[in-house]
Amino acid sequence: MLPVLHEWLNLALRWAHVVAAIMWIGDSFLFMWLDSHIEAPLRKREGDVAGELWMTHSGGFYEVVKRRSLRPQDMPPTLHWFKWESYTTWITGFFLITVVYYLGDQVVLVNPASGLVHAEGVAISISLLGLGVIAYDLVCRTPLVNNLRLFGALWLVVVMGLAWVLGHIFSPRAVFLQIGAMIATVMSSNVLLRIIPAQRHMLAATRAGTPVDTSYGQRAKLRSTHNHYATLPVLALMLSNHFSSVYACAHPWLALGLIAVVGVGVKTFMNQRLKMHPVPLVGTAAALAGAILLTLPASTSTSNAEAYASATRVPFETVNNIIQTRCVTCHSAKPTNPGFPVAPLGITLDTPEEIQRLKDRILVRAVDTKTMPLGNLTGMTDNERFALGAWIHQGAHIDAVPNRVAAPGAGVTPRPPPPAPRAQAPDAPDAGAKPAAPAPAPNPLQLANGSGGLMGGFQGSTPAAAKNTPTEEAAETYSVRCVMCHGPKGHGDGPAAAAYNPRPRNFADPAWQKSVTDAHIEQAIVGGGAAVGKSPLMPPQPDLKNKPELLEALVEHIRGFASQ
Repeated sequence: MLPVLHEWLNLALRWAHVVAAIMWIGDSFLFMWLDSHIEAPLRKREGDVAGELWMTHSGGFYEVVKRRSLRPQDMPPTLHWFKWESYTTWITGFFLITVVYYLGDQVVLVNPASGLVHAEGVAISISLLGLGVIAYDLVCRTPLVNNLRLFGALWLVVVMGLAWVLGHIFSPRAVFLQIGAMIATVMSSNVLLRIIPAQRHMLAATRAGTPVDTSYGQRAKLRSTHNHYATLPVLALMLSNHFSSVYACAHPWLALGLIAVVGVGVKTFMNQRLKMHPVPLVGTAAALAGAILLTLPASTSTSNAEAYASATRVPFETVNNIIQTRCVTCHSAKPTNPGFPVAPLGITLDTPEEIQRLKDRILVRAVDTKTMPLGNLTGMTDNERFALGAWIHQGAHIDAVPNRVAAPGAGVTPRPPPPAPRAQAPDAPDAGAKPAAPAPAPNPLQLANGSGGLMGGFQGSTPAAAKNTPTEEAAETYSVRCVMCHGPKGHGDGPAAAAYNPRPRNFADPAWQKSVTDAHIEQAIVGGGAAVGKSPLMPPQPDLKNKPELLEALVEHIRGFASQ
């Protein structure tokens, strides 16, 4: 599908889904409010009247009379039903999740650490939608359904446990969406399988002139109540996709549960207001406070603040290099990522001014929550994230940027080691000398295998004193920067490969191995695909130009795939 058509389909489905959801939720809110405000009739009325309600709106008065049943001769010629709002919401929602997650990139749905392929993730997701309905309906057949609080507590535990399990299968944002979709599917199934059939039974009995079995209506009302209190939690789960601090915190399953509690509590307050018991009111406030504390970024801790403060000054040249190689493939006026015909959310990072203006968003997404780059497609390292955080905490100053992108890390001077303590003879200590202070913890900006560069720093890298061999460093470099696209065995089948057109190079292809020289591979690594007349989707790694031994070892590592 053409990217622009995909974008329009995405927009159309979101629009239809939101409009349908507004109508469905509005109906739920209205009828629950009506039932809670029904009063005894002011005058005697014929028939099985439950109560009445007077309202004013739109320049007039509305009289609402609720009847438990009707005589056949009293059946009105026009009877309004409320069902397609629910059906349309679910149908558009399923199409939307299909377009965004099932037909989208693997990294959007599947957790790369799970080892699952995209098709397996899709199968699990769809299966869970149906299994959730079955499990819910089975529990509703037990006496537990008569205790609304206990029933809700049980489902809260089940949902949180499921969220924890799914966290090992799906991406964090997909977990929240999956749970929301499961609850929404249960809600829509209540309308389709329980509420509407009960109303049809009531209507058929009325037309036939037979007594109406009110148990159908009671069960339908119970399911409707479940739907009503689930609306705000589902809305919060769907909106959470836009707030990475929620789904990317240390314990997202717990945050999900707390948000659900807040949603139910707020809905209860909307229904009861001043009549609400203090216990659920305090519980709602406590859940909200807990969710906020749980989602506070780790970078606000004292240790990270001290690390940023003690870091050497990060020049904007270094920051710009990181942004241009890791972020601008998507966030540009002309993205090179085929999955984004335009910059996501209209956010572009092409100029220093744009980067500085969006520093707070960069801090949240790339540093605090590490949810960008999406699926870490471009391989941003922890040292690079630290550098961005340090630059922002240092004031996010913009320096002059040369036309040519300099090697990453240029101008970042490692902090000098502390002076060695004065040597003392073992048998003649200096009584006046103070004991030597312990060596400070290594600066993250220096953890780049001995260099001051940032993009050369890898997860698990060591200071210069414990430097790996070029061969080992090359293997580590490949695993950090290349595996997402080219795969662990170089077959071009990494987790992010499906998002690219053309697909990443298969390094194990003998014909390709024979067709290129080592110098050609080096040029492609340093300058990116565009430097050798190939796809510009392959980002440049200019920092490796200053590491000839590592670059040579990386070429040998790529050559080694030919024998696999």
